[in-house]
Amino acid sequence: MNIRYVVLTRKKFHFIIPFLFWMVFLFNPFSHAWGEGGAPVILAFGDSLTAGFGVSDAQSYPSKLQDIVRKNGYPHEVINGGMSGDTTAGGVRRINWLMKHNPKIVILELGANDGLRGLSLEEMESNLGRIINVCAKGGAKVLLTGMKIPPNYGEEYTVGFEKIYSRLAEKHQLPLLPFFLEGVAGQKEYTQPDGLHPIGPGYSIVAQTVWKHLKPLMEVDTHAKP
Repeated sequence: MNIRYVVLTRKKFHFIIPFLFWMVFLFNPFSHAWGEGGAPVILAFGDSLTAGFGVSDAQSYPSKLQDIVRKNGYPHEVINGGMSGDTTAGGVRRINWLMKHNPKIVILELGANDGLRGLSLEEMESNLGRIINVCAKGGAKVLLTGMKIPPNYGEEYTVGFEKIYSRLAEKHQLPLLPFFLEGVAGQKEYTQPDGLHPIGPGYSIVAQTVWKHLKPLMEVDTHAKP
């Protein structure tokens, strides 16, 4: 797997202004079109990779996933709950508010910024566990998506980072998408100049990858209805 894609990105995240991201998130009209018509909700919860940094709302993976969901005959509304620059700690602070929208399924994509900043892996795992517990308490199924980081902090940190996702999936009995950016990261034809954030065609691949793991959860949910 080519992991050169985040070398420059790591520097950029140190200069992100959280206030601006909150403003973008709060005033993004797509983010407020939640549960229209009482349809069941799928919450795409994550950082810039979910928010669609550098592309239009229509090109983000949640928007493309919405198209796939509808084409397959499901009534679900996909909510974009992504925030650029967010860490797992930020996710803990946001998840309770987003759970007020009663999602049936949460696609959890967080951790990349923790890794890029070299934050504590123990805290990262704890934060993700807390988010998972909040989702479970709210009655939502969770699809956990894994990430990979470059070896900037050494092999022990890099390997430890990746193992967090499989360990959490096993502990909480969750379906796991091993690598969220599979087939996209580091590919010039699918990413922005930083080699990390996808462009439209890259997000199409991400949406299809997510769908492969999401569909079984939706089938279980549909069959469980009386």
